[in-house]
Amino acid sequence: MTNAPNKPTPGLAPPSSGAGGGRLFAADIDWWTVGTYVLMVFFGWLNIYAAVYNEDQAGIFNLSQRYGMQMLWVCISFFLAVSILLIDGKYWHMLAYPFYIAMLGVMLIVLLFGHESHGAQSWISVGPVRIQPAEFMKFVTALALARCMSAYDFNLHTRKAVYHIGSIIGLPVLLILAQNDTGSALVFGAFFLMLYREGFGSGLYVVALMLVFLFIISFLLEPLPILFIVLILCLVAQGIANRNGRDTVRYGALVLLLGIVFFCLMTLFGVEVGFYRSVLAGVVLSAPWLVRYAIRRHLPNLWKFVALFAGAIAFTGMVDYVFDNVLQLHQQKRILDLLGIENDPHGWSYNVIQSKIAIGSGGFVGKGFLGGTQTRFSFVPEQSTDFIFCTVGEEWGFLGALGVVVLFVVLILRLMQMGERQKEPFGRIYCYSVAAIFFVHFVINIGMTVGLFPVVGIPLPFFSYGGSSLMAFTLLLFVAVRLDASQYDESARKLL
Repeated sequence: MTNAPNKPTPGLAPPSSGAGGGRLFAADIDWWTVGTYVLMVFFGWLNIYAAVYNEDQAGIFNLSQRYGMQMLWVCISFFLAVSILLIDGKYWHMLAYPFYIAMLGVMLIVLLFGHESHGAQSWISVGPVRIQPAEFMKFVTALALARCMSAYDFNLHTRKAVYHIGSIIGLPVLLILAQNDTGSALVFGAFFLMLYREGFGSGLYVVALMLVFLFIISFLLEPLPILFIVLILCLVAQGIANRNGRDTVRYGALVLLLGIVFFCLMTLFGVEVGFYRSVLAGVVLSAPWLVRYAIRRHLPNLWKFVALFAGAIAFTGMVDYVFDNVLQLHQQKRILDLLGIENDPHGWSYNVIQSKIAIGSGGFVGKGFLGGTQTRFSFVPEQSTDFIFCTVGEEWGFLGALGVVVLFVVLILRLMQMGERQKEPFGRIYCYSVAAIFFVHFVINIGMTVGLFPVVGIPLPFFSYGGSSLMAFTLLLFVAVRLDASQYDESARKLL
């Protein structure tokens, strides 16, 4: 006879086999994911070996070389992965908040006493080993979010929930930014992909994309053309949201008509006004009609788009200040280089240019293992860390690069599949958070090596050199694998 389920305690996830797991069976483990992980780690180590190959000290366990140290980290990570699989999955739910609080404390210690590397004070020494806590902060933040959002009384669409989520994500971001590690802070934006899956409103994402778009065009256009573009975007968005496209077209025609009238009157008085100033005048003159229309049609959302228009204009006015006074010199140069405003092949553009040369020179099948000239002669800076993908492209060619992309796509899809088959929110939220983190790392790292994104110092998971990143990504992945295996407890097996 089956026992009746316990009544869930408020503030905690309802108990189920998905949160615990009990005894682990080998058949319950997603071996496709584990196999993908092993393949990626092994291929990543091969490329690190090729990137820093030393004929005089070629031993794979030579700890004076990066490939020797990475082999040590690989062995530790494999041990860590096996250990995670042996731990009951319910403990990750129990320890989510304690781990998160403890790691925040470590981040504060790094901020006060950490070591600086490449302009970022984000490292702490533990004996002879240096660790970057920001890598592990992603893991504990994913756990904390899963714990928070899986609470029995949690409602994503309340202001209280938004504050809780914002605090969990925002505190690590502020500490990482204070350490001057912008790249690691950007990765925390991955959690908003998970929030979208959980039903978070799409308005925030539209605003975020609009801000990115405005930031870019602020460097390429004059203020008045930007004003015109913002107006068009807001009109279109308002028409779609309120389902009044015909009236939106009429309003646009009214603005143009009033703009033309304004232009003609100014011309008669001998005042020179251009097209964009005339349109702005049309917007101002049509304001009484807009107010009347909103009141008559009961369109409260219309005011949101008016506020969005005003906010967008204010944002574009702040871009220059932020660029000149907030961003550092290397960040400014990388943005200007990406947009084609400046070109400095021997300075700020050097990394990306050499990376693209290395990837392009690999051709279809590559130059072969240890055959890359760009790699062997260190033309590409940071070729074993942030720019490891250019080693893949040069030595293994298009086929090797495509293979890496396929491996990441498979891994991310498997994680999403794990999330969908979870029996409770904690596992689903955590799996989607991990999938989003891998996706952001994968897209940005490869994008910056081929010149599609600015260089921000984000490692390629399981490929880039570094013990902190390898162990942190192993933690992220294998906790998801263990939670997935927890779906199949012993009692469920007996019923088969």
